[in-house]
Amino acid sequence: MQQIASNAQLRAVIVRWSLFTVPLCLGLGFLSASVSGSVPDNPWFAMLDKPALYPPPLVFPVVWSVLYVLMGVALALIASARGARGRGLAVGAFAVQLAVNLTWSPVFFVGHRLTLGLAIIGVLIVLVGVTIALAWRVRRLAAALLLPYLVWVCFASLLNLQFLQLNPGADGADAPAAAVRVQL
Repeated sequence: MQQIASNAQLRAVIVRWSLFTVPLCLGLGFLSASVSGSVPDNPWFAMLDKPALYPPPLVFPVVWSVLYVLMGVALALIASARGARGRGLAVGAFAVQLAVNLTWSPVFFVGHRLTLGLAIIGVLIVLVGVTIALAWRVRRLAAALLLPYLVWVCFASLLNLQFLQLNPGADGADAPAAAVRVQL
């Protein structure tokens, strides 16, 4: 005998998924940022000329934390939609875009590759757009939760472009020897 789940049961499934997906997204974002040293006092980053649009440094961890929570909830909404057509494809697209997202910080802050970082963000914009379109077919709320992420990634691409324009000699450059910190 088949029964349709109640609204309370559906909410419980989404909450259970969220208990996994939100910490996963937050944790991976934190790990990428930690490994890459994406902080304002990064010696190489500190020497760069900053674009006029560059917000105060505190904005980045706050915005990314909120975005990773929204992404985790969106993923939970998609993953909990058992039997929905396109669910697997939407989850797969989400995973691919997240993997590409996580490569940007190490490329930019460790590799000092402004041009490659810009290319990664360009690919990321397309992948997030595809993920939103696929999520829309599964759960529209999930797609809506990813829209602020798309907007922020577009803003980040503009910042990346401006960093490249203001600092053409810094693309692939090493941090100045005097600014390198050694920690034992």
